[in-house]
Amino acid sequence: MPKPTASSEPTASFLTSALTAESRFHSLEEIRVWLSERSGRQHFAVRRIPFAELDQWHFAADPHRLVHNSGRFFSIEGLRVETQHGSVKHWQQPIIQQPEIGILGILTKVFDGLRYFLMQAKMEPGNINLLQLSPTVQATWSNYTRVHAGKRPLYLDYFLDPSPSLDPLQSRRLVDQLQSEQGARFFRKRNRNMIVEVENDVALADGFVWLTLGQIKRLLTNDNLVNMDARTVLACIPFACPEWRFAPPPGLQRRDDLTEVFGHHLGGFPHDLLWSAIGGGSSWRSSAEVLSWLTALKANCGLTVERIPLDQVEGWEQDDWQIRHHQGEHFAVIAVDVEAGTREVVHWTQPLLEHFGYGCVGFLTQKLKGTLHFLVRASLEPGNRDLFELGPTVSCANPEQRAGSNTAPPFLGLFMDPPTRWLRYQAVQSEEGGRFYHFQNCYTILEAPPETALEIPPDFMWMTLAQIFELTPHGIFNIEARNLFACLDLQASIS
Repeated sequence: MPKPTASSEPTASFLTSALTAESRFHSLEEIRVWLSERSGRQHFAVRRIPFAELDQWHFAADPHRLVHNSGRFFSIEGLRVETQHGSVKHWQQPIIQQPEIGILGILTKVFDGLRYFLMQAKMEPGNINLLQLSPTVQATWSNYTRVHAGKRPLYLDYFLDPSPSLDPLQSRRLVDQLQSEQGARFFRKRNRNMIVEVENDVALADGFVWLTLGQIKRLLTNDNLVNMDARTVLACIPFACPEWRFAPPPGLQRRDDLTEVFGHHLGGFPHDLLWSAIGGGSSWRSSAEVLSWLTALKANCGLTVERIPLDQVEGWEQDDWQIRHHQGEHFAVIAVDVEAGTREVVHWTQPLLEHFGYGCVGFLTQKLKGTLHFLVRASLEPGNRDLFELGPTVSCANPEQRAGSNTAPPFLGLFMDPPTRWLRYQAVQSEEGGRFYHFQNCYTILEAPPETALEIPPDFMWMTLAQIFELTPHGIFNIEARNLFACLDLQASIS
C-alpha cells in the first residue's frame, strides 16, 4: 500500500482490511461454526398469534391504526398514493410509521496494523434462521432509551452524541450518515449509520467477535449470515477516498499499476471494481450531470401521499390473524410471540410484515470507456423523504407475479434467468428481521460484455463506483442499492 495521507488513512486501512480474509482471532470456518453453535444452544422461539393476543399493542381509533401502548416503537397505518410516474398510477397499502432515528453502529479497532470490526450474533424474530451477524449496536430510539424496560444495549456509549461516559479522545467517528430504509414499507424512516474507531482496549462481551472487512465480505457470499442492518453500515465504507479521483496515490496512473501499488494481484471483476472505485478512467456522466438528471426527475414528478385509516385501505382485508391483500400479493401484516434469551428483553409480542417467496434485487454493470459502471435506477417509493432515491437496476418484491406483465420493471427478465457468464455475485439475503417476517431477496450482480447493446430508459443512469462513494454520504441511495454495495468483494480473484 502507498503511504496514506492523514485524510486518506481511514480509507486506506478500510481497503487493506477488505483485502484480508485472514484474522488473528478466528478463521471464516470458525465463525460459521460459532454462529451455528450459538444458534443451537440459545433459546429462541417465534410463533404466530392472533392480533387479540398482542401484549402492549392495540388497534387505535381516529385514525384506525395498530400501535404500541407507549406510543413509541412503530405503528402500522394506511397510505393512499397517486403518481404520474411509472406503470401503476395509484394504489393503497399498509405502511410502517416509525419517526424515530435509530442507531446502527459498528466499532472498529486496529490490531497489529490491521483494521477489525466488532460484530454481534443477534437474534431477530423475522429472520429465516433467527441468528445473524449484526452491527455492534442495532437499536431504535425506543430501545436504547429503554421504553421496553429492558437492558441497555452493550457498547451504546460509543455511539451516543455526546457520550456521557467516554473521553472523546478515546474514539473518533469514521462514518456518521443518515440513511433511509425501504421506502415501499416504511414512511420516511431513517437510521444513523455509524462506524466509530476506538484506540483503548474494549472488553469483548459474549456473542461478539472481531472480524476483518475481508472476512465479512466473504461471509456475504453465504445466504442469510450477515443481516441487513450490518450491510447498510458496511455500504458506507469506501474502498477509495475522494481525493484519489484527482490525486491518485504515487505510482497509480494506469489500471496495470493496481497490483504494484496495493500489493495484491487483483484479477478480473475485483480489479475492475477497484479501478472504478478510485476514479480511474472516465465516467459516462460527471457527478454534476448525475445530480442534475436526478433533480430534473424530482422537479417533473407528481406524487401525492396521504396517510389514511388502516381499516379504509382499499384492496386489503383484515381477519383475526392478518391484514392481507385481497389477491394474496405483496405482503401481509401478522402478529408474533417472541422468546429470546439473549436480547435486552427476553419475551415480547409485536406485529411484523410477512412477505412471500423471494424478491429480486440486482445491479447490471458494464465497462464503458474502459471503466466499470453500475446501472442505477431513480426509484420512486411512497415512503421516500424526497421523491426519488437511487436504487439498483432491478428491485422487485414479487418477481414471479410481475415477470412478463406490463408492470414488470425493465431488465427483470435478465435477472430472473441471468447468463452464467455474466454472473459476478449472487446470494440470498434477509431483510430487516425486526420488522419483516422471512423477507428474503436474491441479490445479484451481473456484468454485461462491453459489446452488448442495451436500451437504457430515461430514469436509469450509469455511474462509476467512485461516483457512488462520493454521493453515498448524502443519503440518496436506497437500502437495496446499499445492500448490494456491501456485497462487493475485492477478494474474489486475489492471488
